[in-house]
Amino acid sequence: MASLDHQGNKNPTESSRTNGALSPCATCPVHSQSVQDPNRNGLKNGLVRHRDYIKISVPENKGDLLPSEWWKTFIALFYAILNLVLTTVMITVVHERVPPKESSPPLPDKFFDYVDRVQWAFTVTEINGMVLVAVWGIQMLFHRYRAIIARRYFFLLGTLYMYRCITMYVTTLPVPGMHMVCAPKLHGDSQAKLQRVLQLLSGGGLSITGSHLLCGDFLYSGHTVILTLTYLFLKEYSPRSFWWYHLLCWLTAAVGVVCILVAHEHYSVDVVVAYFITTRLFYWYHTMANLQTLKCSPQTYLTHTWWNPVFVFFERNVKTFVPCSFCWPVSWPPACLKNPCKRYSMVQSVREE
Repeated sequence: MASLDHQGNKNPTESSRTNGALSPCATCPVHSQSVQDPNRNGLKNGLVRHRDYIKISVPENKGDLLPSEWWKTFIALFYAILNLVLTTVMITVVHERVPPKESSPPLPDKFFDYVDRVQWAFTVTEINGMVLVAVWGIQMLFHRYRAIIARRYFFLLGTLYMYRCITMYVTTLPVPGMHMVCAPKLHGDSQAKLQRVLQLLSGGGLSITGSHLLCGDFLYSGHTVILTLTYLFLKEYSPRSFWWYHLLCWLTAAVGVVCILVAHEHYSVDVVVAYFITTRLFYWYHTMANLQTLKCSPQTYLTHTWWNPVFVFFERNVKTFVPCSFCWPVSWPPACLKNPCKRYSMVQSVREE
């Protein structure tokens, strides 16, 4: 019996030997199934049983701080177009009040005393303005936050032209030079005035298109507004290291403004007032937009402006300054065709392991 008990309790490795070789069923006691960690088996079984993935939200860097809100941009565009049309109507009205140059000669101007008129200078002004506006349109199109900067441009442009409607209506100056040819007055012909308004709009109010033959829109200069405002936006929303780009834009705008005076198309005060109002309005708006403390504080005197409620409406959800970042205007593939699980690919790969 003792020998049988001894044989029954012999080493498993010895019982598995056959002719000096290990049996194929021989296992190591350390790695046998009976001694595996039960916690590890439980975790493995749990992963197999629950194969659904956990959704982990990935926060955006600037998405919620700088929302596009295109509908506000279209409101600002409508506001700008409305004031441009109103300016055209006001030019038609003021034209009827301009005194004849034979009875009311041009006012004395110090710049005109020293610089003779150059006939082609005003063409340079309008070409420079169109070039700057075209460059700004391209830059705005490729800007990542194009909706925000576009509505800022449209709002400031519309406001400046609304101010221009007021100044040209309350004070009608005589023509700045005897060279100017003004269209005949209509004396209450409403239908002809409407045709003139449509002619001005169709030609963009430019002299090189032959659409601007009216007088009286002197105080203040609309060409100076376009040149100055467009340059300020070009510089503000482009990289600070692009000094050569800023210099070219500044030279283009400066040459255009000087050529207005060289052509004797506006008095010097028209250009000075236009520059002052444009730059002050641009700086006030962007100071309030870039500093959250000024935007939200009721004790700031900048909030006493009449356009502050409109500013709050446009800038309420813009929580930080607009960075200088560019991207393609149209992404490919579109967002509706992109894989919605792409952000969770790392979680998915870990789970599959």
